[in-house]
Amino acid sequence: MERFARTIIGYHGCEKAFAEGVLLGRTSIAQWQPSQNVWDWLGHGIYFWEHSPRRALRWAQEHYAEPAVLGAVVQLGKCFDLMDESVTALLADSYTRVVNAFAQHGQQLPDNVGAGGKLRKLDCVVINECLQHLAQQNIEYDTVRGAFLEGDPVYPGAGFSTETHIQLAVRNSTCLLGVFLPNL
Repeated sequence: MERFARTIIGYHGCEKAFAEGVLLGRTSIAQWQPSQNVWDWLGHGIYFWEHSPRRALRWAQEHYAEPAVLGAVVQLGKCFDLMDESVTALLADSYTRVVNAFAQHGQQLPDNVGAGGKLRKLDCVVINECLQHLAQQNIEYDTVRGAFLEGDPVYPGAGFSTETHIQLAVRNSTCLLGVFLPNL
């Protein structure tokens, strides 16, 4: 796993008051709280849509009375990129550890549930376990990146979906180099 020096533009759906606070300097980037929901598809982190400000806006509209979108310049740093086969191999090993730990404690493994499997409880547990396991070996990741096929097929028989996207979870806020208000 190489260290990516590459930067991307990401879009974060949020409340208008939060966006204004960050843009006006009342809230520093370091104060940006990561999502820690049990269903976060990429584990815990600050979530961004890559290349998709309108998708971020639609998400914010579904979750907030006063929605907004922040654009951010994100340096990927050391990225746990789920489009890299060496990373998915690590995740497969982690899944085995999670299955064994849950069985040992007599607990039921969480499922990916909800409409379209959007509540990724299993994925969240496996990714967080994998990153914790690696951190114990002094291997830390700044970001987690993955592609998601989501939505209906674009046309009958299509291999493309209407809501396919790349999402990024920033675990190290120093990777957020700057924010801006995107032109929607």
